[in-house]
Amino acid sequence: MAIGLSTYAYFWRLSDRVPEPMGLDAMLENTAELGGKVFQICDYPKIETLSVDGLEQLRQRAESLGVVLELGTRGLKAEHLERYLQLAQALNAKILRSMFNGPDSRPTLAEAQQQLAHILPAFERSEVALCIETYEQVPTASNLAVVKHFNSPWLGICLDPANCVAALETPKEVIASTAPYVLNLHVKDFAFSRRDGWVGFTFAGCPLGEGLLDYDAMIAEVKPQARGINQIIEHWLPWQEDAASTCALEDAWTRHNLEFLLSRQS
Repeated sequence: MAIGLSTYAYFWRLSDRVPEPMGLDAMLENTAELGGKVFQICDYPKIETLSVDGLEQLRQRAESLGVVLELGTRGLKAEHLERYLQLAQALNAKILRSMFNGPDSRPTLAEAQQQLAHILPAFERSEVALCIETYEQVPTASNLAVVKHFNSPWLGICLDPANCVAALETPKEVIASTAPYVLNLHVKDFAFSRRDGWVGFTFAGCPLGEGLLDYDAMIAEVKPQARGINQIIEHWLPWQEDAASTCALEDAWTRHNLEFLLSRQS
């Protein structure tokens, strides 16, 4: 089991809303500098534009820094997953996180199973785990139905209990139902705050240990250390007043959250 960062921990710093967006090399080196052992390149379409040489250079750089690479995309179309499996192999990434729906697809349960039936054997042969993330657009029961249908050690759940709150699934319920099938863990804390005038709520991220995520209970259920499940830090950080303050706070959250997780391992 290792602890690391996702591109979602750099959500604003890699975006075009800042004067000098971070690239993959900078994010990778920052992950290593802060003590992270995993870097998950998640929902980052630019990875598809790298040449064979570019992918190899990225793989070698990660190896030299002692950082394991993981990959993430969206959708279950067989041809799309095949492309990302090739990218994962080039990067020596053993985890590919995806989501039920893609930019151009919203499969039924039967359609999802049909697509996975085509591509899952290739993941099994390559020994790359495909992890379907929990989130509000698809009931957790549907994600689990697909995973249970194939009963493969190379198909499981990427657990992110915060995502499911918008579908009125409680984190406790999502953790309990998915725990035996989790192969990858996204860690972010979250909280509700009253809007101005007490009209409704904002549901957003916060530093680990300050919100509603019962981290210790989640770890007790999932048992990542015993099962070799990596913990990947993400953020739901709202934009602040300007780019400088937003980037500074994102960096502060990243450092805090890494220290929080690493302190739990000692």
